[in-house]
Amino acid sequence: MTGDAVTIREIGPGEMDDTVWAMLEPVFRAGDTYAVDSGIPREAALAYWFAERVWVASLEGAPVGTFYIRENQKGGGAHLCNAGFVTDPAARGRGVARAMLDHALSEARALGFRGMVFNFVVATNTRAIDTWRRAGFEEVGRVPGAFRHPSEGFVDALILYRLL
Repeated sequence: MTGDAVTIREIGPGEMDDTVWAMLEPVFRAGDTYAVDSGIPREAALAYWFAERVWVASLEGAPVGTFYIRENQKGGGAHLCNAGFVTDPAARGRGVARAMLDHALSEARALGFRGMVFNFVVATNTRAIDTWRRAGFEEVGRVPGAFRHPSEGFVDALILYRLL
């Protein structure tokens, strides 16, 4: 997919591991948006990210974002997907997150999913929440104090959903 100079392509495990890790590491180490141990080792982080299908986004040939799509649950919940997104801070405000989300929604439909759910969106991650809401995601739940933020203390986690 190409749009606004953002190019997105699917990658597999072992492909671009150093590049993906360079994007994941600062986000995971910051510990303020993902419910992942901030000390997660590189190999465990990559195994988590590459659990199913992964894409990388580039601007002018340089990788600036990555996302995954996976079943939200197995069995009776397998018709809904979950996704995770990371954008390089240097590329923020350039439409990368929105391009990745648009592509993820399209891919999820093509893969046969009926809806996309974000199970644990940290309430202080307002930039992401604004992006998801503009794309039609609705808040369907809120878990008070579910996330221990490194500087804000206990903050809520949102559950966002969109029918595909």
